[in-house]
Formats: sequence, C-alpha cells, structure tokens
Amino acid sequence: MDISVWAPDAHNVYAIVDNRRIALQAKPDGTWHINLAPGTQYFLQLDDSDLKLPDPRSMCQAAGAHGPSTVIDPQSFVFAAHDWVCPDLGGKVFYELHIGTFTPEGTFRSAIERLDDLVALGIDAIELMPINPIPGTRGWGYDSVSLFALNPHYGTAEDLVAFIDSAHTRGIAVCLDIVYNHFGPDGNYLAQFGPYFTHLHHTPWGDGVNFDGHNASHVRQYFIDNALMWVRDYRLDALRLDATDFLIDESSRHIVADISDNIAAYSRQSGRRITLIAENNSNTPRTLAPVGEGGWGMDMQWVDDVHHALHVWLTGEKNAFYIDHADHGTLAKAFTSGMTRTGQHSIFEGKPCGHPVPDHLSGHSFVVFDENHDQVGNRLIGDRPSHSLPLSDVAISRALILLSPFTPMLFMGEEWAATTPFMFFTDHGPEIGPHIKAGREKEFESWDLASVYPAGNTMIDPQDIRAFTLSKLNWSEAESGDHRRLRDFVRELIRLRKENADIASGDRHQTQFVLSPSRSSGWMRRGAILIIFARHANTTVDIPIEEEQVLTSWETVEFHSRQAFFAQPGVIVVNTKS
Repeated sequence: MDISVWAPDAHNVYAIVDNRRIALQAKPDGTWHINLAPGTQYFLQLDDSDLKLPDPRSMCQAAGAHGPSTVIDPQSFVFAAHDWVCPDLGGKVFYELHIGTFTPEGTFRSAIERLDDLVALGIDAIELMPINPIPGTRGWGYDSVSLFALNPHYGTAEDLVAFIDSAHTRGIAVCLDIVYNHFGPDGNYLAQFGPYFTHLHHTPWGDGVNFDGHNASHVRQYFIDNALMWVRDYRLDALRLDATDFLIDESSRHIVADISDNIAAYSRQSGRRITLIAENNSNTPRTLAPVGEGGWGMDMQWVDDVHHALHVWLTGEKNAFYIDHADHGTLAKAFTSGMTRTGQHSIFEGKPCGHPVPDHLSGHSFVVFDENHDQVGNRLIGDRPSHSLPLSDVAISRALILLSPFTPMLFMGEEWAATTPFMFFTDHGPEIGPHIKAGREKEFESWDLASVYPAGNTMIDPQDIRAFTLSKLNWSEAESGDHRRLRDFVRELIRLRKENADIASGDRHQTQFVLSPSRSSGWMRRGAILIIFARHANTTVDIPIEEEQVLTSWETVEFHSRQAFFAQPGVIVVNTKS
C-alpha cells in the first residue's frame, strides 16, 4: 500500500516500523511516499524530531489518536448487499443515533442486532453521529483529530463494513456525520506536518482551517479525499457536514462546493446515488443552490427553526435562541416555509438573521426534527421534551414532524419516549478535563434555569462517566405500557407517510397550518390529509371539512359538522377525500 504524507516544509520524513527508521521518498509537490504492507504498524517522524506522529490519513488508530497507525487495504472489505440501490432520500425518514449509547455494548456489531427494530419502525436511513477516534473512551465524536480512522471502542473497519452492509441488506441507507470545521485539542498533530490552519480566520475552536491561504490546495484535497473515502470505501449513502457556517473560505469556490463537485463526479462514475446534507445555522439559500449558480450544491439542509418553534409552543421556554421563535405566527411559518428566520431582526443574535426561502425549493430539502443530539444533549441535564410534557403533547409533536412536507428525522429512543437522557459526555485528560464543566456551565449563564427545571436539578460533570452510562438507551422499556403505545403510533405515522402521496409530497405550497385563538389546538393540512390536534381535554376544533375518513389517531375524536371534539388531548389524521 502506498502511504502518502504531505509535509511541504520537511527535509526528511521517516516511518518508524518495528523500531526501524525508514526514509520516505520525496515528490516535488511536497508529498512523501513509502510502500507498506497491510497490517503494518508505524509512526512518522519529521527531520530530526524525536516526536512520533500518527499518519494524518491513517484509516486505523487502534490505540487512539496518540498511538501508531496501522495500514488498511480497503480493497479487502467484503460486502454482501450487491443489489443495494439507494433511493432518493428526500422526504424519507431518518434516524440519528450515537453508536456508544445506542446499545449497552456501544459497538458497530451490537448495533446490527437492533436494525430489525428500525426496519419494523419504518426507518429509511440511519444517520450516525461521528465515529472517528476521540479522547479517552467516550464522547460525542465532534472533537476528533483522525478524520480517516474509526473510534476503536466502536470496532474495526470490518465491523463498520458489517454494520453498513447489514443495513443495506435490510433496505436502510446509512449517512455519516462528518466534522470539517475544527479539530479536537487532544492529539491534534496536523500543524506539525504543514499549514493546515490559519490565524487569518477564527472559529469558536481557535484558528480556522486553511482552505484559502498558502498551500491551501493540499489542505482542501485532504478533506475532499476524506469525503470520498467514506462513500467509496465504506459505501456510505450520505454525508452530513457539521456546522458548515464555520467553514470559513474566501476562495472563488467554497470548500463545500468543491466537496459537492467531487462527490457528484464519483456518483456519476460509480452509478451510485450519494446525498449531501449540510448543517448551516445562517439560513442562507446558497447552501442548496447548484454549484454552477454560485451555491454549494448540497442536497439537503438541517433546519433548527422547525424544532425551535415547536419546542417553544410546547414548553413555553424562551431562553437564549428560543426567544426568536416566540411570536404567534412562528409555528405556522415553520411548518409551511421550513425556516422562520428569513431576514428579520434576531433578538438573540442582535442583528438580522437568515434569508427568504426560495419558492422553488421542495420541503424535502429541509431535514427537521423535534429531537436530535444537539437539542437534547445541549440542555442542562440532557432531558428530552417527553421527560416533562404529557404524552399527548409528545404524540402531537411526533405527528407534526413525521407528516410535515420536509425530510423528518427521529433521534434514537424518541419513538418510545425513552426515559434515558442524552447528556454531553467527554473523557479528556487532566489538562483539558477540568475545564469542560466550567465551559458548559458558562453556556447556561443567560438561561433562567429556575423556570425550566425544578430545584435540585444540576448538571452532571461531562467528565463523570455517569453522563455516558446514564445516556445509554434502555431498550426493554420500549415494549411496555405507554412507551409501546407511542412506538406503535409512530410506526403508524411512518406507514402513512410511505403510503399516502399527499403526505409524502414535499410541496410546501400545498401545506396549511392553522392555530386556534388560544394557540392550544389547530390543524395542519397536507393536500387532502388533515392533521387535527388539541393539547387540552374537552376541546372543540373548527376544521375546514365536513366529511372525513380516520387514518390514525391518538385518543378518540368526535366529528360534528366542521368541528372535531377532543374529550382527551391528542391528535388525529383524517383523509378528506370522499
């Protein structure tokens, strides 16, 4: 296997193999090369330094970010799902999960054992949180430094291949969350090799990645090659690019557009459909605009606005960024537009935020959710909305998300209203670890926590292993009582989405959303389908229909000439076609 190392300022580069120092061969472009057999463990050394460095492009760091690299031949990967053809993922149902807490064992192999549960639920695509090596034994994965390697606590490359192949065999696509906007502070050796970072751009994590300065072409290629590796070697169907608004690049072509073009070229050459999803909080239309029109060429965009508007309506919380979603018309705008911050002044940001949503965009371009790792894990105690809301509110929330004109996503466990939290957890060493809790506490300084949490609720130190172990799903509860009832309801909602063309449609212009004057009841219309809801008992909801066919419901509802009466709070889905 040809091992290529970019070190443009080095005079010599060596591989340390079995305590032997072997010189790499230089090429004019600043790269250094050596041929090593698969399975070989090695470090790299630059010039006269005694520092042993892992390979920045290593696909295997079995001992973590500080350990030796191991040569892997991806041509040896064995896949069985040869007939797998990924469908268009627009409008399909995604399911976000964290490998370490999805099962008690927290591995790729153990996650395979739960795939049949996701098939039964109706899931179309799994979105994996980052799976790169992390400091210590536990973490979310967003502070990695070895972008080509896997977290050894999750398993080997062969284990990941088995997971993806098993998902494909069951008809489920797999998407991976990748982080290109920063590197973690622990084990970040990239600057030793070359100008991967620049002081000209600053991010919340420090100096920005050098996408547009001296020698930036090699830095850009590093990330392009990484994206290609995931879809080519591991046969992933989609990539989700984390926080692209922090990928600062003043080049004529943005790095995200470059990645998009390269993935599109691979897709054409391989005949495989690859979906690219961007997280971008600035609500800019260029994210989804074609590269040829000056955009970034992404297929979909994560949209927080729908979550925020729904969360404020259900909980009444107005802390921090939620304050921008408290206006009475925000919820209706969220479910008909996809974005609520479309250029108006943001109280939280202190400036105008967002841009108008282009009329031509399908709702399928927006990935929406009522839970995800950020919106649960970045709360004080990692609490889910279902921990404080009545189950009827949870059912309403699930129905609105899953029957919306967008691409809906569930977060692991929310299908049964899991009692387990999802906390922020880390395992940094003594230099960084003591600062983690203080940093998290600072994020809540602007919150009126007393209005959200009963007295006595305090944050568990992210470094405390309990933050990790308490976040592991308890699958046994999914089979009992109200948990099972909600899971069955969610399954029915997903079935309706798959079978009904009006619900499956991404036409935002055929979606209406109306709240009653009290704002505690209302309806959403998707073509001929009406989703009617009431948050309180003994509520009459005025509806724009006289005839209906009940498709599914949470609690029984009586109909009387353009009115729906809810003896108990809940939600009902009806077909208005006679």
